[in-house]
Amino acid sequence: MSLSTSFGGIFGTPLAKCSSCSSTRVPSPAFGLCWSLGSVGFSRTALRGNLRTICRLSETGTEPESNNDEDDNQSAESDMLETQGMVNNNELETIDAQDKAEIVLYQDADAVQFASGSPLPGLKQQEFDESLRIPKETIDILKDQVFGFDTFFVTSQEPYEGGVLFKGNMRGVAAKSYEKIKRRMEDKFGDLFKLFLLINPEDDKPVAVVVPRRTLQPDTTAVPEWFAAGAFGLVTVFTLVLRNVPALQENLVSAFDNFDLLVNGLPGALVTALVLGVHEISHFLVAKEIGIKLGVPYFVPSWQIGSFGSITRILNIVPKREDLLKFSVAGPLAGFSLGIVLLLSGFLLPPPDDQLGLLVDASVFHESLLVGALAKLFLGDVLKEGTPVSINPLVLWAWAGLLINAINSIPAGELDGGRISFAIWGRKVSSRFTTASLVLLGLGSLSNDVAFYWLVLIFFLQRGPIAPLSEEITDPDQLYVSFGIVVLLLGVLVCLPYPFPFFSDVVNNV
Repeated sequence: MSLSTSFGGIFGTPLAKCSSCSSTRVPSPAFGLCWSLGSVGFSRTALRGNLRTICRLSETGTEPESNNDEDDNQSAESDMLETQGMVNNNELETIDAQDKAEIVLYQDADAVQFASGSPLPGLKQQEFDESLRIPKETIDILKDQVFGFDTFFVTSQEPYEGGVLFKGNMRGVAAKSYEKIKRRMEDKFGDLFKLFLLINPEDDKPVAVVVPRRTLQPDTTAVPEWFAAGAFGLVTVFTLVLRNVPALQENLVSAFDNFDLLVNGLPGALVTALVLGVHEISHFLVAKEIGIKLGVPYFVPSWQIGSFGSITRILNIVPKREDLLKFSVAGPLAGFSLGIVLLLSGFLLPPPDDQLGLLVDASVFHESLLVGALAKLFLGDVLKEGTPVSINPLVLWAWAGLLINAINSIPAGELDGGRISFAIWGRKVSSRFTTASLVLLGLGSLSNDVAFYWLVLIFFLQRGPIAPLSEEITDPDQLYVSFGIVVLLLGVLVCLPYPFPFFSDVVNNV
C-alpha cells in the first residue's frame, strides 16, 4: 500500500492546538461512510453541572510513526482528556482513568451522543439504554490515544449500537496490534469497553468496533437449562434405542408394552451414544483449555438415526479464529476417529454367535461413499447387487455415529462445519457455504426425510450468523486448517452416495 493511500488527506490537514494547553494535536482526516449508516454531525459541548474537561500530556502515550522525512526523528506524545470533580472550597480532586470513563459514559444529558447503528453480527445485545452511548469526549480519547500510527490508523468513524466503529489502516500484524490496542484501552478505561477487530464485509478492509461491555451481557432463559436439557436427553436416549428395534418403529405405543424388545436395542444405542459422547467430551475439553465457556448441551432426538447430535451455546466471546477452529474441529475429529475404528472392526469381525448376523441388502451401502468403499474392500465378491449380505451389526451402529458427526460437519450456520469454514476462510466465505449447503439440503429433502428434518433444524436453530470474535483478521495456523479440511472432507465422504454398482470381479466364461 502506498504512503499516500495509508495517510490520504493527512498532509493537507492543519495542526490544531488544544485551547487549554500547548500540546499540538493532529486531527484525523474525515472519509466518506461506506456502511450506509448515515452521516452524523458532531459538536463539542461542555459536561453539565460541576464537571469540566482539561487536557494534559499522557504518560502512556505511544510514539507514532513519522509521516514525512522531516519528522523521522521526532516523537509525538498523545494528549489525554481527564474529568475532574469540584469539591468544596473550589478544590479539585483528581479522578483516576476508570472513574473518569464512568462519569463520561453516563453523562447523557449534555454529552454528544451517537445514533444507533447496525448490531454486531450474530451477537444479541441487551435492550438498548440511551445512557450507555459513548460520548464524543471518550471517543476522542479512543481515537487519538488508544489507537495509533503503530496499530490502527483511524481515518473515519461511525455510530454502532451505542458504541463506535472506526475505519482506517491496519499497521503491522493484526494480532499484535489488537493486543496493544486492548492493553491501552484497559489502562485508560478498565473493563468498561469491549474491542472487536473485524473485517468490513463490503470492502474486506479491517475495522475496529468499541462497545460498552454492559450491552453484551448474555441472555437469560425462562426455563432452567439443566431441566430442559435433561428432558431432551431422555427423549434422545429413547430414540437411540428405538432406532435399533425396527419392529417397534411403526407403532411407538407398543414400545411401552415390549420392554424386552427395547432391551435388544441397547447395544446399538450404546455404541452410537459412545461416538456421540466422545464428540461432545472433546468439545468440552478443548473449550476448557482455550477458555471458551459453553452452555448446557441440548441433545436433539431423531427418529431416523437416533440423534442429530447436540446444540451447545458458546457463552463468551471467542478471542480469535484459531481458537474457534480448535474448538470446532475437536468434536467431529474425535467422533470420526472412533466411528471409523468401530466401522472397520465391524467389517473385520464375523457375525456374533456363529449365526447369520444382520442380513442387509447390498444396496444399503450405496448410501455412503465412505462406507460403500470400505464394504467393497472388505466384503469383496460377497457384495452383489440384489443379494442379501450378512454383516456384524457393529457396522450399522458405527455408521450411525459417523452420520451424526457428518451432518454436524456440514459447513452451514453455527454447526461445527459452519464454524470450521468461518475460522478457516472468514465470515464472507462462510456465509456462502451456508447458503450453498441449505440449497443442497433443500434439494436432498425432496427424496430424503433426514435431509428435510436437518434443513428445518438448521434453519430455525443453527443458521447463525456466528457471533463476532474479538479479532477476526488473523488466519489460523496451517496445522489446524488441515485438521479442519479433513473434517469437512470426511463429512462429505460419509454423506455422498456410493455411485458404482456392486458386481463380482470374477467373470465366468461359459
